[in-house]
Amino acid sequence: MGTPELISPRSPRVAAARRLARRNFRGKERMFIAEGPQAVREAADHRGSDGRPTLTELFATVEAAERYAPIIDAAQDAGARVHLADSEVLADVSQTVTPQGLIGVCHFLDSPFESILATRPKLVAVLANVRDPGNAGTVLRCADAAGADAVVLTDASVDLYNPKSVRASVGSLFHLPVAVGVPVEQAVQGLRDAGVRILAADGAGEDDLDDELDAGTMGGPTAWVFGNEAWGLPEETRALADAVVRVPIHGKAESLNLATAAAVCLYASARAQRPRRSTG
Repeated sequence: MGTPELISPRSPRVAAARRLARRNFRGKERMFIAEGPQAVREAADHRGSDGRPTLTELFATVEAAERYAPIIDAAQDAGARVHLADSEVLADVSQTVTPQGLIGVCHFLDSPFESILATRPKLVAVLANVRDPGNAGTVLRCADAAGADAVVLTDASVDLYNPKSVRASVGSLFHLPVAVGVPVEQAVQGLRDAGVRILAADGAGEDDLDDELDAGTMGGPTAWVFGNEAWGLPEETRALADAVVRVPIHGKAESLNLATAAAVCLYASARAQRPRRSTG
């Protein structure tokens, strides 16, 4: 890699990256930070809908550059400018207590809601009024793992590009289309018009997830609406759904957290939508 380029924490490039911790600067620049080898690897491989590389810059310690040489190569192949820096620079830009030695600067990558509808999605996660960035990122990761076609964050939800959301997605942010800032009414109506059944997940739901599965009603295109972990879905949002479904509690647990409930619901739909294997 040649002689390390030790950038001062006062460098304009470092200062610009550091400012991306603030939402108003992210929105103004339409750029965000991705930290760690998994996120940076995915960012280096990602292209926007216009074919533009998502990763634009990469800050790496010398140790990390040697350890993750294939990621450095991928970043350079993508046209990203790679800065070798000391740990002081990484600590200055990082939003974590223990930086992993790689920090990427990326273009926004959210998709227009209309383009998601045009794909006729079969499984969608809608985050309505989800304010905790860790929950948002984890639900996105669950949706990716369950094979969902898209995620929609309503206008009352947390910023997709909050560093905690990006970290919690563990790279899944780069795997599936995500629409942001969509009013919940518009999200529900658009999905319904696209032939998608709307299920609201709520611990006090009238319908039981097991009963839905037993009745065979979950095999078609489905969007799950998930609400705020602390107070759930407001009545006006519940009223928009075709059914309000609770995850059954068979043991003595008081409830499930948002991400766990989302994983159960999304996997239930994914299983119901899969063709059954022949036993003959």
